Amino acid sequence: MSTATMTSKGQITIPAAVRSALGVEAGDRVEFVEVEPGRFELVAATQPVTALKGLVRKPASPVTIEAMNQSIANQGAKAR
Repeated sequence: MSTATMTSKGQITIPAAVRSALGVEAGDRVEFVEVEPGRFELVAATQPVTALKGLVRKPASPVTIEAMNQSIANQGAKAR
């Protein structure tokens, strides 16, 4: 198990073994995701936004602006 000590400025150094396993280098971003109260996961945020391409399929038929606005209005009315 790897450990790190927090400085007085709230900074930590991620151990080399953990950096290697995550594939992060200097300048890369990491995210802290709360998985349950008081428990977090460290996730490498190194993928470019272009990696999301193709994640969501295009709709079978185009949706009009009017249909979108009506759907938003309906959901807003339900929230009240």
